[in-house]
Amino acid sequence: MKTAIVNLKTIVTGEWREPFAKGDGILMNDGKIVTVGTLSDDALKDCDVVIDADGATAIPGLIDSQVHNTFGDYTPRQKTVGFLESYVHGGTTTAISASEVHVPGRPTDPQGVKALAVAAQRCFAHYRPGGMRVFAGSIILEPGLVEDDLRDVAAQGVWLAKAGFGAVKTPFDYAPMIGWARKHGMITTVHTGGSSIPGSSGIWADHLLAMQPHVSFHINGGPVAMPDRDFERILNDSQIAMQVCTAGNLRTLLMIAEMSVAADQFDRFLIATDTPTGSGIMPLGMMYTITHLASLGKKMSPEMAICAATGNNARTYGINSGFLREGCDADVVILDSCVGGTQHTALDALAHGDIAAVAAVVTDGVPRFVGRSRNTPASEKNVRVAVSRLYQDFATPKH
Repeated sequence: MKTAIVNLKTIVTGEWREPFAKGDGILMNDGKIVTVGTLSDDALKDCDVVIDADGATAIPGLIDSQVHNTFGDYTPRQKTVGFLESYVHGGTTTAISASEVHVPGRPTDPQGVKALAVAAQRCFAHYRPGGMRVFAGSIILEPGLVEDDLRDVAAQGVWLAKAGFGAVKTPFDYAPMIGWARKHGMITTVHTGGSSIPGSSGIWADHLLAMQPHVSFHINGGPVAMPDRDFERILNDSQIAMQVCTAGNLRTLLMIAEMSVAADQFDRFLIATDTPTGSGIMPLGMMYTITHLASLGKKMSPEMAICAATGNNARTYGINSGFLREGCDADVVILDSCVGGTQHTALDALAHGDIAAVAAVVTDGVPRFVGRSRNTPASEKNVRVAVSRLYQDFATPKH
C-alpha cells in the first residue's frame, strides 16, 4: 500500500538532537517511510491514499515501552476487552511487553515461564489490535532458570526478559539471570521502586547496579518511587535507561527529566504508561506524560518529550519505528490543537498543558483512522482523506 501525507506544517522526527524535519510531506510504501520532505506530483499520482493534514503536525507513532498485555486484546486486571486498540486512538502505535505477569494462574516453574514467553511472542507476531504492533513474550525471571533456558528461548525468538516478580530470596539473585539474558542478546528490564503487588519485592539502586539491566522500569514509581538519593547513582554510575511512567510519581518524573537533561543523558530517558495495572487503563497515558513534561518540566520542550516517547524508546529496544525518516516503519500520528483551546498548534497546546488532538494514525503504512479520534477532542485543522483509491474513507464514527 502506498500512502502519503501532505500539507504538514511541522514534522517532529523523534530524534531529540534534530527534532524537526524540513518539508511538508511524508511518503510511505509497503510499510516503510520512503520520503520525508517535499513530495512531487509524480510521487503522489499512484498513491492509494493521500491524507491532507491542513497544516497540522506529524510525529512518529508513540511507543509505550511498558504494557501489561496478556493474550489477545484483553486485560484481566481490569476485566476489559479492546484496551490496546483504544490506545491506538491515543496515538500509541507500538507496545512493548512488561512480561505477561497478569495472565491468570501464570506458571512460575522454569518450563512454564519459558512456554508462556514463547506462546505470547508467537501470538502477537502477526496480531495487530487496531493496527498496533505488540512486542510480546518477555520471559519472567524465576528461580530455577539456568543459562541454557535463556539460550533456548532466545533461539526461539524471545528477546525480552523481566526481573521483579520472581520468587527470589532477594533481588540480588536476579543478577546472574540478567547476565545470561544479556549474553544471549535479550533486552533486560527490571521493576523499580516499592512493590506493586503483594508478594513482589522492592528494588532500589543497590539492586539495579548489581544487576545492570538495560532498562529500569517505571523508575519514578510503579506506583512507589525509589528514594531520591538513589537516582543520582543510577544516572552517574551506570548506563541503565531510566523509564518514567504515567502510573507513577509525578514529582519524581519531573525531577528525573531535569537530571537527565542536565547530565546530557537524555537518550536514556524513556516514557511508558505501565498500564493496565491497578492504575487502570490509560489510552491517553503517553500523551498525558508528554503534556506534563512539556508544561511543567524545566527545559523540556514538547518536541523533546515526544522524542522520549518515540525515538529514545526505539533506540533503546533496537526496533525500527520511533523516527520519521527514510527506511523506518511507517507509523505516523497527526496531532493538532483541540477545538476550544487557547493554542493553535499541537506543540503549543502541549507546552500549555493541554492534551493534543489525535487527528489521524497510520501504522505499517495503513491509515487506521483519519479525522477523528474517539479519545480526544476534535482537531482545529480539517485533517482528511483527499484521495482514496480504496473503498473506504478511514473515518471514525462520531461519538
